[in-house]
Amino acid sequence: MSVVHSAPKFASNDGVLATLIAALGDQVVTSKEEHGEIVITVARGAIVDALKALRDNHQYQQLMEIAGADYPSRAERFEVVYMLLSLTKNHRVMVKVSTDEIQPVPSVTGLWPNAGWLEREVFDMYGVKFAGNDDLRRILTDYGFEGHPFRKDFPLTGYVELRYSEEEKRVVYEPVELPQDLRQFDFQSPWEGADYPLPGDEKADDGESKA
Repeated sequence: MSVVHSAPKFASNDGVLATLIAALGDQVVTSKEEHGEIVITVARGAIVDALKALRDNHQYQQLMEIAGADYPSRAERFEVVYMLLSLTKNHRVMVKVSTDEIQPVPSVTGLWPNAGWLEREVFDMYGVKFAGNDDLRRILTDYGFEGHPFRKDFPLTGYVELRYSEEEKRVVYEPVELPQDLRQFDFQSPWEGADYPLPGDEKADDGESKA
């Protein structure tokens, strides 16, 4: 009778980083172990070869997620983060590349078909382009959306708002309006009180005068 050995419940990072760095060689830009996770940054042009090596030679079979991050102060402000899972080892590794608004990142749809949707999401939210993705369209924002809402310089209110118009019997787009008066907040402690009159203070003054 054959015995099936399950993956360890908690996989150790011991020796993993050194092994992967040695395997990837010159493709590695930086690497670290942080918060219990293995993080490897590779050269942008080498991302396909690096991920293929991790998949085929080190048993990181599944691409779980592709995420973006924005650091506006950097020359290459965007990071694209690939999160890989080894089912046989019960172990995860994060691989990163950096880019800017112009330089595309090679698509990994040839390695994992689900990367197509994930790359579209990063493109939609951050504006990162992926060379080789033949279906790079917006996926979460609406038709005609302008800008990329996860960029740090994108306004919290957006640029336009939409509503259904009974008169036109369709959805219409209009510039964002902020009719609410209380848009400017101070963050003073409520126990210390504000140094300016607040609505309702006059009631307290009336009560004192009557007493």
